Amino acid sequence: MSLEYILFDLDGTLTDPAIGITNAVMHALKKYGIAVSDRKELYKFIGPPLWDSFEKYCGFSKEEANTAVEYYREYYRDKGMFENRVYDGCEDLLKELKDNGKILIVATSKPEVFAEQILEHFGIAKYFTFIAGSTLDGSRVKKGDVIRYALESCNIIDGSQAIMIGDREHDIIGAKETGLISIGVLFGYGSRAELEEAGADFIVSTVEDIGKVILAK
Repeated sequence: MSLEYILFDLDGTLTDPAIGITNAVMHALKKYGIAVSDRKELYKFIGPPLWDSFEKYCGFSKEEANTAVEYYREYYRDKGMFENRVYDGCEDLLKELKDNGKILIVATSKPEVFAEQILEHFGIAKYFTFIAGSTLDGSRVKKGDVIRYALESCNIIDGSQAIMIGDREHDIIGAKETGLISIGVLFGYGSRAELEEAGADFIVSTVEDIGKVILAK
């Protein structure tokens, strides 16, 4: 059966959000008296739910992580989300897939309200039938839950008709949890080892390679 529904992660897959996300993390950490000299140390925050990252990488309690996310959003909602860029070739890929009759969906752990604003700002929201994201209160934030929400919202019953594309292990694990095959991309913020260990069905190096995999199926 050919693929009909194409689910894309946002950060590290459609756009490169490194400057905005790391600036927002640094803003939050500064409130705790933590200074970061090399923003590359914070690239690990790109992709996973923020709460998890503040707990895992900063040793924060759940309460501290909740507050850190609020600080993060102080910067992110006004400025950080637009310190971002669409990957070269991405819009061409989206147009090609649409022209081939594919239904495109975003499935991101970023709050849905932010994802919508980012996609509109960069002029690519028009390619997507549905934009699925997390809730601001964190009640829906795990990638598997976001994918499940996207599938239900789009009335996708047969998971064999859908594929998930992302740059981190969370995208691949979420796809497995919901019965989808997956493409791991290497131009984002996950390594080949991370994607292989998570069990990606395909791993590609370029935006153009995504189209080759999808249109061959």
